[in-house]
Amino acid sequence: MKGETGVAGAMLKIDIRRGKILEKLHEQGSVLVSQLAKELEATPVTIRSDLDKLEADGQLMRVQGGAVLKPQVVDAACHSFDSVKNRDEKNRIAQVVASHIRDGDTLFMNSGTTVLQVGKALRQRRNLNIVTNSLEVAQEMGKIPTVRVILLGGEVNAQYDFTGGCDAQEQLGHYQADWAVLSLDGISAAGGLTTYHAEEAIVNRMMVTQAKRTLVAADHTKVGKVGFSRFCEAGPDICLVTDAMTDYEAASALEERGVVVIFANGEQ
Repeated sequence: MKGETGVAGAMLKIDIRRGKILEKLHEQGSVLVSQLAKELEATPVTIRSDLDKLEADGQLMRVQGGAVLKPQVVDAACHSFDSVKNRDEKNRIAQVVASHIRDGDTLFMNSGTTVLQVGKALRQRRNLNIVTNSLEVAQEMGKIPTVRVILLGGEVNAQYDFTGGCDAQEQLGHYQADWAVLSLDGISAAGGLTTYHAEEAIVNRMMVTQAKRTLVAADHTKVGKVGFSRFCEAGPDICLVTDAMTDYEAASALEERGVVVIFANGEQ
């Protein structure tokens, strides 16, 4: 009887821990093994086992270093912006980002729901040149008669609708841009600019390097957070456009690194 009670208690502890993992995943959209191990006071091996079990149960999808929401959940968000979390904030951010773009500019644009909204906000611009690895951005911007769109070739990530790999990198190497307009999974003073997709991190890094200026479009859920792959340091060449709910301390720490922080409500 005592042994059965011990087993039941252990199972309850496991269920509680996995429940907390799912709560954090749905709050953030992604989780890291290292962060979970620290916050839940468990070993990385234990956390990896939890993530593997939750993936087997259809609760999440494992990625290198952590996990993200199931692809079908993300895909639904990408294809129906009405269902995207923080929709209003992302719309306001997109409008502010678009206000920095002038007719005739050349832009690098990566993938992500916020950058997709930036594309929609640029419908009134003329003679733009867009270089992107996002299938959805290419489709959206391709509808504008005066906009030239170059979709980077390469390996297609069908779950998140972007291209990457050696072919995409080689093609991107031929171009220069006025702006790199980027979505990301985390931006912080210490962690820099990060994403959970290692294959896109290389493309993002090239976009930042080959553009004169970088505009980061990120709502408050991304500021102060750190993703798996860092592609750029936080510094003076970066302009972050975010929303009013962004943590003040995280924004201030970025400004101390030289990042220009613009709030979509007009405050700076």
